[in-house]
Amino acid sequence: MFGYDLPRLHAAVNDLPAALLVAAVLFDLIGWAMKRESLVWAGIWTLWAGVIGGWAAVILGLLAEDKIEHGEAIHDLMEAHETWAIVTMIVFTVVLAWKLLRRFQLRGGEDKLLKVVSLVGLAILVRVGMLGGEMVFDHAAGVPTAKLEAEIQNRAAGHDHESMEAHDAPAAADSLSHTHVDSPGTPPHTH
Repeated sequence: MFGYDLPRLHAAVNDLPAALLVAAVLFDLIGWAMKRESLVWAGIWTLWAGVIGGWAAVILGLLAEDKIEHGEAIHDLMEAHETWAIVTMIVFTVVLAWKLLRRFQLRGGEDKLLKVVSLVGLAILVRVGMLGGEMVFDHAAGVPTAKLEAEIQNRAAGHDHESMEAHDAPAAADSLSHTHVDSPGTPPHTH
């Protein structure tokens, strides 16, 4: 779809729902603390979008699981990431379902309990992101072995920023001096 394979599609989709779920909890807490119904409703709508998008990300992740080359270390992380992602979505789905069942008319204790459950869901969501980041950044999950081997050889060859910057600097300064045009009406001056 749109030139994406399943692992890339999962990566493209998973950030927005996570951000929406964080925003939903923050809207709910700030709305409650400031007694602003508009913020509470922003939290409810954001929670809806986060739950729908979160389940889409989970489904895409499950479909992508067998599509990337990986060893045992990535597999173990992937299983933990998958499990905690599902737990996260169950937590937020339960929060949303409870609010729907109560028609958003929550009373004292149950409202506070749902806020605590949402904060627990948020903590689990952070763990899900950490596991995903560890897979990608520490174990190169999703990078085909052939590309990874080529990158290892490229890195072994080395790279020197200072010589490249010194080499590029005169050319950049020279190109700027040739393309600079003063605005009409600018007094005469030198560069």
